[in-house]
Parts: sequence; structure tokens; C-alpha cells
Amino acid sequence: MHWNPSDHDRVVATGDAVACEFGNGLALLHLKSNIYYSLNGVGAYIWELIQEPRPILDIRSAVIARYDVEAERCKADVEGLLKGLIEAGLARLHHEELA
Repeated sequence: MHWNPSDHDRVVATGDAVACEFGNGLALLHLKSNIYYSLNGVGAYIWELIQEPRPILDIRSAVIARYDVEAERCKADVEGLLKGLIEAGLARLHHEELA
């Protein structure tokens, strides 16, 4: 999958997973594939954020505001997780058309 989203592209969970708290994070069961995924505390926070369509820039800003992380590290980690969620069918990317 080619990954080159803009800051304004929105990510949203597909609704094809059941989530439950597991330790400090979440366990996700993808209902279509019956595969379990685990998210750490930061991943669980991002999962919570994408229950509604949210711009990638807003997701990164929320993570930076909540956790002590540098912007470049946050960008790499957040976008890596979002790409993985999208590839697994747990989230969708909506490209924003700029007028």
C-alpha cells in the first residue's frame, strides 16, 4: 500500500472490530478475519480518537498534547499505527479534497 496521506486526510475506525481493555491498552478482534490485535496505551488513545473521522494532524496534535513526545517521533509513530490499522481493515483513510 502506498502511504502518502496529507495532514488533512481523515481516518476513522471501520466498525468491524470489537475492543476490550487489556492491561494498559486494548485488544481488538477484527470480526471479518477473526484476528486479534493488541494496542498499547497510546494506541488505545488513538483508537478512541478515530471512532469518529478525524484529520491526521488533529490525531498527532492530541497525542503530543497528552504524551511527552517530540513532533517528528509522533508523526512517524502515529502514521505507522494508522497505516497498520488501515492495512488490517480496522480503519479507513478519507482523502480531503482541497478546493
